[in-house]
Amino acid sequence: MKTKLLIAALMLISTGAVLAQIATTAPAGGGRAGGRGRALRDPNAPGYVKATELPDGQVPPVDADGNFIIGPTHRPAPEMSPVQGDFPKGQIYKFKMSSAESKLFPGVIKGRSVPWSRTVSVYVPRQYVPGTVAPFMVTTDGDNRAFNVLDHLIPEKKVPVMIVVAIQAGGGDGPGSERGLEYDTMSGRYSDFVETEVLPLAEKTANVKLTTDPDGRAAMGTSSGAAASMIMAWFHPERIHRVMTFSGTFVNQESPMDPEYPHGAYGLPETLIPNSPVKPLRIFMECGDHDNGSGGGMHDWVNANETMAKVLADKGYHYKFVFARNAGHTDRPTISELYPTVLQWLWRGYPIGKTGS
Repeated sequence: MKTKLLIAALMLISTGAVLAQIATTAPAGGGRAGGRGRALRDPNAPGYVKATELPDGQVPPVDADGNFIIGPTHRPAPEMSPVQGDFPKGQIYKFKMSSAESKLFPGVIKGRSVPWSRTVSVYVPRQYVPGTVAPFMVTTDGDNRAFNVLDHLIPEKKVPVMIVVAIQAGGGDGPGSERGLEYDTMSGRYSDFVETEVLPLAEKTANVKLTTDPDGRAAMGTSSGAAASMIMAWFHPERIHRVMTFSGTFVNQESPMDPEYPHGAYGLPETLIPNSPVKPLRIFMECGDHDNGSGGGMHDWVNANETMAKVLADKGYHYKFVFARNAGHTDRPTISELYPTVLQWLWRGYPIGKTGS
């Protein structure tokens, strides 16, 4: 009996220690840490970009560039919910793609056969006039959050009548995966895949015409999908000018490593952006105080995003960087809070009634 009581007491002590540890590391107010053992980051500490701290619950204005701090509370914007009543909703068209049909990503990684199958969803707003050329946004990982948002914003003429092409990744995650190969590779290969293999099928399936004007094209992604969006625009600015990223993986995660870019996507803030002529890009970035990585260096998401903000500012880019308190990696509440206003900022300067070319 004494032995059982002693074991029970030790279990209670152990549980209490674990709970105490969780209390010191987990974000308050229903947020989530972006990985194991992530430390809270103070955006006002030395080394962080100078930013405007907004009152809790506010988001940056749609017409402002620069650096902002938001949180710790993150409530979804009403535009994230489906429209109600008789308001017109966009139509969704879907098609499948397989590695057997791809010339650029045939499902071979490091000599191994890794077949993939992906779904592509095409959002077409009810306001689209068949036969006209439309601006559009590509989203990675099949991200469809823009669908509901555009059902709200397009009728209010806050964004153009635009199409969304949501492309799932080939599969897996991280180095050695198809997703990692597509998204973390520092080259124009993924852009070529989208341009030559995905977009023609999207136009055919949804019976739409997509603009070739790079100012009428955007890319959006989270994590490595964010890196892919930025890489697409960096290597092919003649194709795309607008980039929207959350928890961007601008870190050293390329596999296989390219000797020309030995630090992977970290090369963007490290050397490529500061040492290259300014490109005609408009870039949104977000990361959270509980995002991936710690201690700085080339595999720290916060460090990479902060460095990106610094070099973009130094070069005079149109960019907006949001640091979110109480937010983990690809934090769903934070993205849901920001998405509608970020879309409006992203498309500033593009005439609402303009068609593409």
